[in-house]
Amino acid sequence: MVARIPAAGAHVAFAANAAERAALAGIAGVREILEAQAGFHLTHVRGAIQARGHVSGLIGQDCVVTLEPLENRVEEDIDVIFAEPDTAAVATPKVDIGEDEPDPPEIIVNGAIDLGRLATDMLFLGIDPYPRKADATFAAAKEPSDPREHPFAALSALQQAPERSKKG
Repeated sequence: MVARIPAAGAHVAFAANAAERAALAGIAGVREILEAQAGFHLTHVRGAIQARGHVSGLIGQDCVVTLEPLENRVEEDIDVIFAEPDTAAVATPKVDIGEDEPDPPEIIVNGAIDLGRLATDMLFLGIDPYPRKADATFAAAKEPSDPREHPFAALSALQQAPERSKKG
């Protein structure tokens, strides 16, 4: 609950257990999640809450080239502002012209911030959508030297065969 965060801030850390990692792997569409942990420091900033932290995980995937299993490390830094719906506009940082506009604050729902959801989202964003082993190379199929040796050669031969007389 946001109301319980002290003025000096609070530190929150957690790690997913085996059942949670299995469920996350199913949602993410990966073979397995071997590790998943997050740590956040929550502070009060301009009437809002700033969540700074780090998410890490070890993801078991299959190489898109060789289909062999591999593991990828995910490391994501997080810096997000959360605000109550009525103070979200006030909590949005002001920027000078020419600077990138910051993201608007995330909304605090029912007085709480879902750090598990934030950590999960960041972990999923860090997963490589096309995992590839370091030494994996893709070799294109060779073109047949004889144009008659292609996958549709048999169909072409059928098309060129004289029409058989119909028995009747």
